[in-house]
Amino acid sequence: MNNTDLIQHFYTAFQSGDIESMVACYHDDAEFSDPAFGPLKGEQIRNMWRMLHRRSGGNLDVTFGNVRPAGEGVQADWEARYLFSKSGRKVHNVIKASFLFRDGKIIRHQDRFDFWRWSRMALGFPGLLLGWTPFLRKKVRNEALAGLRRFSGG
Repeated sequence: MNNTDLIQHFYTAFQSGDIESMVACYHDDAEFSDPAFGPLKGEQIRNMWRMLHRRSGGNLDVTFGNVRPAGEGVQADWEARYLFSKSGRKVHNVIKASFLFRDGKIIRHQDRFDFWRWSRMALGFPGLLLGWTPFLRKKVRNEALAGLRRFSGG
C-alpha cells in the first residue's frame, strides 16, 4: 500500500468507526499535533482517537477528500461534524492534515484548523470572546489532555 492509499484507508476506517484499523496506521514512534491537544506521541495518539470516538457516541460524521502527495508526505482535507460533549453544541470542524511516513506507517501527523472558529461553535459566547486568546487555547488543551489521561488510566 502506498502512502496515499494508507491515508485513504485511515480516513475510510475513521468514517466507518473502525478505530482500531485507523490507529493501526500509526508507527509505534508516531508524533501528532493539533490546536486542541498539542503534541502527542505513540499510544497517546491512539488513545486520543479511541476517546474521541467513544465520546461521540456514534454521533460523529467524518468526510475527507483531496488526499494528495505533497513533497515527501501526503496532505488531506477532512471535516468532522459532532456535538461537543462539554457544551452539547454542534461543531463543524474543517481540518487540513499533513502526514509523513516511516516503514509504511504514519510517523508524523499534523492537523491544522481555525481554533477561534472551532471555539465559537464548541463553546458559544465564551469562545467568541476569548477563542483568539492564548488563555483559552491553554485551558482547552489542559482539559483535553486531562481527559486523555483519565481515559488512558493514568
